Amino acid sequence: MAFALDPASITHGIQLAVAPVFLLTAVAGMIGAVAGRLGRIIDRARLVEDRALVATDPEWLGRARRELQQLRLRGQLANACIALLTSCAFLIGLTIILLFLGETGGIAVTGWAVTSFLAGVVSFLAALLCFLAETYLATRLLNFKVRARPAGPPA
Repeated sequence: MAFALDPASITHGIQLAVAPVFLLTAVAGMIGAVAGRLGRIIDRARLVEDRALVATDPEWLGRARRELQQLRLRGQLANACIALLTSCAFLIGLTIILLFLGETGGIAVTGWAVTSFLAGVVSFLAALLCFLAETYLATRLLNFKVRARPAGPPA
């Protein structure tokens, strides 16, 4: 199999392959955002676990257990999101390679390129759903009620 090194086909191949790179940029940004959220979830879980180890109030321990269950679910959603985004990045990278090889090498890979691109987009959409579910759980956990403080000077 000989590759055609025609400058026009190489240029066209690069143009075809560059379009999916914009999706890779979005994926990289989302991985960074989700990884940051996962880090905060882990930090919060460690804090709640540390406080639960020394707590004696059964009501507080019950709230801590419920919060840890929510944090575990949020962590699983964030991990799933990162896995889907990584799959998306891999599939888009594969698409870029296939488009480039198809254009410069004259190899019939159009069907494979379309399939890998669509699979990457499906992975991206599934990751967005995981991200949406995780953020929904995070905001559902919020409690905006102000609790009464004991009388006395502010601490």
